[in-house]
Amino acid sequence: MARDHDLVLFGATGFTGALTAEYLAAHAPAGTRWALAGRDRGKLEAVRRHLSKINSALLDLPLLHADITDAGSLRAMAESTRVVITTVGPYVHFGEPLVAACANAGTDYVDLTGEPEFVNRMYLRHHERAKQSGARIVHACGYDSIPYDLGAYFTVHQLPEGVPITIEAYLRVAVRLSSGTYHTAMAAASRLRQNLAAARARRKADPRPSDRRIRTPLGRPGRHGDLWAVPMPTLDPQIVGRSAAALSRYGPEFTYREYILVKRVTTIVGMGAGLTALGVLAQIPPARRWLLDRRRPGDGPSAEQRARSWFTVRFVGRGGGTRVVTEVAGGDPGYTESAKMLAESALCLAFDDLPPTAGQVTTAVAMGDKLIDRLRAAGLVFQVVEGPYPQRRGETERGGAPADRIRRPGPPGHDQ
Repeated sequence: MARDHDLVLFGATGFTGALTAEYLAAHAPAGTRWALAGRDRGKLEAVRRHLSKINSALLDLPLLHADITDAGSLRAMAESTRVVITTVGPYVHFGEPLVAACANAGTDYVDLTGEPEFVNRMYLRHHERAKQSGARIVHACGYDSIPYDLGAYFTVHQLPEGVPITIEAYLRVAVRLSSGTYHTAMAAASRLRQNLAAARARRKADPRPSDRRIRTPLGRPGRHGDLWAVPMPTLDPQIVGRSAAALSRYGPEFTYREYILVKRVTTIVGMGAGLTALGVLAQIPPARRWLLDRRRPGDGPSAEQRARSWFTVRFVGRGGGTRVVTEVAGGDPGYTESAKMLAESALCLAFDDLPPTAGQVTTAVAMGDKLIDRLRAAGLVFQVVEGPYPQRRGETERGGAPADRIRRPGPPGHDQ
């Protein structure tokens, strides 16, 4: 069906939403029909004025009324466009009405969520309807989880076909969190039981392939060269596992583990203590409200702070007697690069020749090589660092090589 818009951005008045709007203003192809949507027209007009300084053609950028509490407005927005971009979170609180509207309207959808509960519940409630309507519901199109999902996909394609594959991902990062990310983390910490229940229900409704084995176990902390590798209990392994389950190129047996690299044992202890304290306090409503009040929604790091942020993910892949090391890297992961990844994902869905998919799908399944090409052109690094070459003596397909040389030093004083 004909639609008035190619893209609609919902949430442009927030911190990451504004960065996404700026990216589209500077990089959307000429002739792209896009619009801003939200409930406060005055704030949308202010965003439009700012965007017109980047691109004068946006003086008349359409503004749409859309409110999470108004199902009719969401339906009208979804029916008016081919792709909806949303940065309105925490998604577990505010995301479902828009997913439902897109699933019903056959409209493609991208977001920035890193919330496993939300992803699982949206699969359970809206995947089948999206399959029927042809909508592609693609969650986690920012730093959660594109570097990991597409990085694993890129690594798999450097290894032989039809063999068991093991990939270990190692992250180094320097970044300052925004208030939106802080509030999302608090929402997740306060809903541990709901998160586990959604995961159990998803496993029952969405079993893994019967003829292939997909594993995403939590690794163990340990030394990795001169750094410490700490397992990352994030959404990323779940997304990578779903891609592996959907794509036979990942082999008859696929294993993925993910770590963050830190310099000191004290950092590991501090991370564990902080997460434990957050999880405990988030269960107590007065304490949770006090913690949420510490950061105001819409706040975020300055341009100077973002310019000093960076990330590097190295992937060590093994399969069929072959070993390869790849890298995905970029600048500020949480905001500048996330806005770029989100916008390019939407543009990819809107304009690129992609394999036919529908329902809840991952970036690797829905967009794969086309999105990697876009992100490379936009400045992100996807490269082979070492290999492919025969495994080192003593290595197995399950990994465990001592002191893999995967380190790339970051700016002084920014190790984390």
